[in-house]
Amino acid sequence: MMIKANFGIMNTPFIRNTNTLLSMQQEILNIVKIHAQHGGFSVIIGSPGVGKSVLREHIEQLGKNRESVVISISRTMHTYLNILYQLADAFKIEACRKTLEKDLIQEAFKEVKSNKTLYILIDEAHLLEMTVLRKLRLLLAQFPKKHNLVLFGQRDLLHYLSMTVNADIKSRIMYSEVIQALNDDDLEQYIVKQLESVGLGINVFDSSALEIIIRTAQGNLRLCANLCYNSLVQACRDNTRNVSSRHVNNVLIQPHWRTHDELITQQVA
Repeated sequence: MMIKANFGIMNTPFIRNTNTLLSMQQEILNIVKIHAQHGGFSVIIGSPGVGKSVLREHIEQLGKNRESVVISISRTMHTYLNILYQLADAFKIEACRKTLEKDLIQEAFKEVKSNKTLYILIDEAHLLEMTVLRKLRLLLAQFPKKHNLVLFGQRDLLHYLSMTVNADIKSRIMYSEVIQALNDDDLEQYIVKQLESVGLGINVFDSSALEIIIRTAQGNLRLCANLCYNSLVQACRDNTRNVSSRHVNNVLIQPHWRTHDELITQQVA
């Protein structure tokens, strides 16, 4: 409310529900939708904060239309059985443990017969045990073709999949992509789009403030959004509609922005 009142806008930029897809994210989404028509198995890799969550949330939005069913699983520390229960809950079916797999397969066919495409998303998939993923792939092999299992994870996932013992899983991957850290121009474009989406211009951030934000974010989309948002808060506290380098630096003095070495030095001092 503070930002909206201070800048005279209806919506707040740099928060999750205002995030639009960047060109690379949009391209990944389009390919995921294509592979979903033929029984897909997709792997999306990226370091924390580069945009995997934003992409996952846009795929989840496909579940709002009548042509798609999206099942999003984020509790990846669970066992295979608990994942099945999450699938059953998403399908809104009550199944006993003995017939759980059979009931899920039947329900999947019912959905596809209704001209729906299934998307099964697993977040933090690098935390999944490969034995669990192997069982899940065997189950989905019996699903109708109009589905796509999409794994979102960090680079460790690629390491596990590249092991010889997991060759049977790797050979089934139809599409994979690594979301890279953004370059400076892409970060600036992201900031511009966020401001434009709420009716503000890039001149809200002066050149020095913008330079510090881009340099500090180092291509990380989440860090960039957090720094921009909190810099706006600092400007609101000063009752101004322009963000200067002083506002950005006021955010950066907070302990969580410090590196490990800087924190240790600060504690010793």
